[in-house]
Amino acid sequence: MASPTGPIDTLPQSSSAPGTTSSAGSTPRLSTSQVIPRSNRPVSEGLLNDKWDHALSSLLIRSSLGAGFGIVFSVLLFKRRAWPAWVGLGFGAGRAWEEADG
Repeated sequence: MASPTGPIDTLPQSSSAPGTTSSAGSTPRLSTSQVIPRSNRPVSEGLLNDKWDHALSSLLIRSSLGAGFGIVFSVLLFKRRAWPAWVGLGFGAGRAWEEADG
């Protein structure tokens, strides 16, 4: 998310000189003049991506659960017919669609 001051934030101040190594001696410290680049995507695009991610994961999970229940009922009650698995898959996909739509 972009900060109120703009899309680029600066790093916090360090106690040592710019470009020197830390007390551990393994990683160099960054100066305060260096910036961290941020994504230029609008916030609405990020929200839309999150909604699509949630909708697709929900579709996959609910359809799989519906198909699983359909297979179990097919084996136990319907003499191994295929239609209960397809109906369960459809119910799962429908529930995921309704959740994503609302």
